[in-house]
Amino acid sequence: MELSEIGKRAKSAKYEVALLDTETKNALLNQIADAIVADAQTIITQNAIDMENGRKNNMHPGLLDRLMLNEDRVEAIAEGLRQVAELPDPVGQVLETFTRPNQMVIEKVSVPMGVIGIIYESRPNVTPDAFGLCFKAGNAVILKGGSDCLYSNKAITDCIRKTLSENGHNPDMIQLIEATDRSVTAEFMKMKEYVDVLIPRGGAGLIRAVVENATIPVIETGTGNCHVYVDKEADMAKAIAIIMNAKTQRIGVCNACESLVVHSQIKDAFLPQLAKALQEKSVEIRADERAMEAMDGIDGIISATEEDFGKEYLDYILSVKTVDSVEEAIAHINKYNTGHSECIVTEDDKAAAKFKQQVDAACVYVNVSTRFTDGFEFGFGAEIGISTQKLHARGPMGLRELNSYKYTISGDGQIR
Repeated sequence: MELSEIGKRAKSAKYEVALLDTETKNALLNQIADAIVADAQTIITQNAIDMENGRKNNMHPGLLDRLMLNEDRVEAIAEGLRQVAELPDPVGQVLETFTRPNQMVIEKVSVPMGVIGIIYESRPNVTPDAFGLCFKAGNAVILKGGSDCLYSNKAITDCIRKTLSENGHNPDMIQLIEATDRSVTAEFMKMKEYVDVLIPRGGAGLIRAVVENATIPVIETGTGNCHVYVDKEADMAKAIAIIMNAKTQRIGVCNACESLVVHSQIKDAFLPQLAKALQEKSVEIRADERAMEAMDGIDGIISATEEDFGKEYLDYILSVKTVDSVEEAIAHINKYNTGHSECIVTEDDKAAAKFKQQVDAACVYVNVSTRFTDGFEFGFGAEIGISTQKLHARGPMGLRELNSYKYTISGDGQIR
């Protein structure tokens, strides 16, 4: 189908979905969740084609992990839709009311964005998440997944569209662009006539391409070069547990820890303990000179380069930087981070307060793993992404961030 036709259908569908009441939307989300579970084997079979193609193309292990679907992950997809159904409907909420001196009453009311376009890579779970959130927020959605997850995305989209049709609703509330050449993606980024906002989800290259080339307003969901800073007043056992979780629980996610910053006063006591724990998980450590000295005699420690401190590895690799103060740690993090999630481990309330105030990131943690930067963990339900920009939305983007607002003004014949 031509992109212009997809755009026209989405523009028509956005008015239909905007009129659905909460009860109808919730019922449909639950029916779609059931349909996805019932169709799990078909979805997994199609995903296996994508996985095999990924292996043939030497896809990175972290990206293969993001791509893979099994019964548990399909059930998690369905559960995500059910959780969205349980969330409050953001549409039509009166955000603010005020009366002017002439007795004109002004209300600020939440409304759907309209048509949301989403460009993403090897993440088939984005397909149902994006639909569920956009749909509950009253929007139509056009999806452009990467060629590496085409079969998975098509199977999920077909299931959703079929369920919508069977219940008497316009299946064009969700559409998938199946063409895989880059010229189509470039054209999609300029469909301002039909698409109200564009959200990229993926690696730095994809996000940069969308931000630099789109003529549609973009909500930037950034990469995650996330840091954990272990302060001189840190509880070392707590710090090791947090780092191990943030680095090794799942490597292919944007909220995983990629860089460790350690206060010089505890490096000799702390780093050898941490290195041994990391080695049990086969994590490669790339350390600065002082950190290497602290871990002298431990195998597998290599020297860090300047590039290492600014890199999102999505792998079993961790950079280590030594600092002499919390101020130096903050400066290092603000220089190299991507505005995503940053953590301090400390028992010093003053150091924690300074870190929270001065670190420039969407989410700043004290004694908590960065892995909690997640829509589910924040209680938002499935998320559309983690916004690292500062306009409109920042951090985990749930339902409320997929609405805009308008003003309604009521009076009794007032004129100016």
